[in-house]
Amino acid sequence: MPQKDDWDADATRDVARASAGGRGPGTYGAVPEEGRTSHRSSGGDDRKDDAEEAEEELEEVEVVPVRRQLSLVIAVFAGLLGMGLILGAGTAAPGNRLPFAIVLFGVQLLFLLAWTMALRPPAAGATAGVCVAVGLVADYLAAERDSTGLLTLLLVALGGFVVALIGQLFRAEDRARVSDSWRTTLVIVLGVVAYAIPVILTRVPVGTQTVEVCAAAAGLALLIARATDAVFPKPRIAPQVPRGATGVVLGAMLGTLLAALLGSVLVLPFTPGKGAVIGLIAAVVAGLVDLAVNFGEAGRTLAGDAPTFWVARHMQGPLGAFALVAPVAYALTYWYMS
Repeated sequence: MPQKDDWDADATRDVARASAGGRGPGTYGAVPEEGRTSHRSSGGDDRKDDAEEAEEELEEVEVVPVRRQLSLVIAVFAGLLGMGLILGAGTAAPGNRLPFAIVLFGVQLLFLLAWTMALRPPAAGATAGVCVAVGLVADYLAAERDSTGLLTLLLVALGGFVVALIGQLFRAEDRARVSDSWRTTLVIVLGVVAYAIPVILTRVPVGTQTVEVCAAAAGLALLIARATDAVFPKPRIAPQVPRGATGVVLGAMLGTLLAALLGSVLVLPFTPGKGAVIGLIAAVVAGLVDLAVNFGEAGRTLAGDAPTFWVARHMQGPLGAFALVAPVAYALTYWYMS
């Protein structure tokens, strides 16, 4: 029979074990079942929380709807703009280029309105005034002086850019933004001056035809792309951008086809192959610029900036596209068709 001392020794050991880990006999050094269960539950809850956060982030990405009627209006505007450039270049003749320059000056004013309201440079009023003066000088030189070339227009643009920067230094709030927004001012000035390039190209027979082919390809590409968005805006390029990839690709293809057809009826050195190359470049450039404008507007919206005035916002893409097509036509005239 156990003695009293043996009972006391066993009790002492049990008490010591319990006080050390809160465990009873036979469980020393083991992980409690409750602890293991709690640990597993906590891990599951963490994974569940992460999944819920990921779902919430996905739900926060808003899919911007495509406005079909608006897409059709932009398509018509792009087509009319391309048609105006074609007719203006075709009717310009030696000693009679001023009407074409006047038409282009109206397009320059639209470009200036749309891009100034979208990019919001410092001292926007002063910058716009300088750009109007720069556009008038560029158009006059291109229409009235036979010695005007691309270098002359670049010098006019550089001078206007410097004057615009000086105008942005008078007020403290504008001066603080100059270092960050000088690129914006440069883009606006160059875009205005670029519309005077087609007048220069009308002095060269192949230049007039190149302008017509580029304008036709770019205009049709934009028209088809926007019209397709009104009918089948899929697959979406981005949730925040109301454009479909089908329209962009189809527009570039049909614009290239039209340019190849024009190349088959125009005089030498135009051929269907050269017309297709010129049309492809012009159509792709126009489509990418138009698409880039949509991405820029979406980026400003996501950043919380105030949206651009709706008229300017929807004209910005086609106007920017033809502004860049103009120097492309100049480069193709002298480096590809010569």
